[in-house]
Amino acid sequence: MSKWQELESKYFMHTVNRVPVTLVKGEGARVWDDNGREYLDFVAGWAVNSLGHCHPVVAEALAEQAHTLIQVSNQFYTIPQLQLAEILVQHSCLDKVFISNSGAEANEGAVKLARRYGKHHLKGAYEVISAIGSFHGRTLGMVAASGQVKHQEPYLPLPIGFVNVEYNSVAAIKSATTDKTCAVILEPLQGEGGVNLPDDDYLKEVKEWCEQKGILLILDEIQTGVGRLGTLFAYEQYGVEPDIMTLAKGLGSGVPIGTIMVKDSANVFAPGEHGSTYGGNPLVCAAAYATLKYIIDNNVVDNVRKVGRYFTGRLEELKNKYSFITDVRGRGLLLAIEFDHEIAADVLNSCLENGLLVNRVKPNALRFMPPLIIGNGEVDEAINILDKVLAAV
Repeated sequence: MSKWQELESKYFMHTVNRVPVTLVKGEGARVWDDNGREYLDFVAGWAVNSLGHCHPVVAEALAEQAHTLIQVSNQFYTIPQLQLAEILVQHSCLDKVFISNSGAEANEGAVKLARRYGKHHLKGAYEVISAIGSFHGRTLGMVAASGQVKHQEPYLPLPIGFVNVEYNSVAAIKSATTDKTCAVILEPLQGEGGVNLPDDDYLKEVKEWCEQKGILLILDEIQTGVGRLGTLFAYEQYGVEPDIMTLAKGLGSGVPIGTIMVKDSANVFAPGEHGSTYGGNPLVCAAAYATLKYIIDNNVVDNVRKVGRYFTGRLEELKNKYSFITDVRGRGLLLAIEFDHEIAADVLNSCLENGLLVNRVKPNALRFMPPLIIGNGEVDEAINILDKVLAAV
């Protein structure tokens, strides 16, 4: 154990089982540890580092803004915040933006907005339907919204107002809808739940049901948004327009930021009903604006589609080679492989020993979330390492 890992053990709350490596430097899709060893990073900060580590566009935006203005309150106008809001709205189907510090905060705000909508338009309806296997954050409210018992049990009793139903079942949503329902919240693709894809018409049918009942559709695009699936936002691939959408992770390519985006028809917050001290500060907004502008100007989503198809094909080759790989799934550069038994931790550790960082999303599944700017060469490098590791398994 290194001195840094000893310090973590001594001073830090044990809320996560860390991989035994201390990272000190990053560039592009690569990182280095405190011993100078290099790794290919296919975790990317849990789908956060969309432009890779320390991309010059982001680093320069941060440096310039840090020498100009870092933090004031939302009592005042600031330019980077409004530039970010403008580019988000101009390139989406939504009309207004609120900027928070994280994805969990964005989802909390989205639920608050839906409840406010219910009070205004649905005779006080307050319940939100979500899907089993979903993950919407680690605040107490979002633990209740997330349909995963393992996250919920330690904190019972949970806040009321959330109904978890079967994923990918429109019938389940219909059955759970009552006069207390104000919204449905769904991930277009369940990331933390295991990279679970719905049927192609699932979101469209849910949207039709929401419109029929006059309730809101919230899409949690915290992991799927900002190009991760090969379009700027995942809703574009499913032919639906959400009433509310949340973003975070890849939006800042490393800085902590989240957003609530809303249609004018659902924009019912009044002054004083929602806010944030740090949310939308000039520093993070400058980085997020630089990130988003680079992705749009350089058509990064086209690279995601092309490299994502190539990566999927290479993973399918491994599936055909190794009978214990039972599934390859995902879209764009959010992919997973599943095994027929619980070997994901062993495979992850062996990948680490061979210079590849991956994520164990389930005991029997690995998730890959590389930077959106990788090429086929990095994919081949990762596949070669995986092949070597799986051959030993």
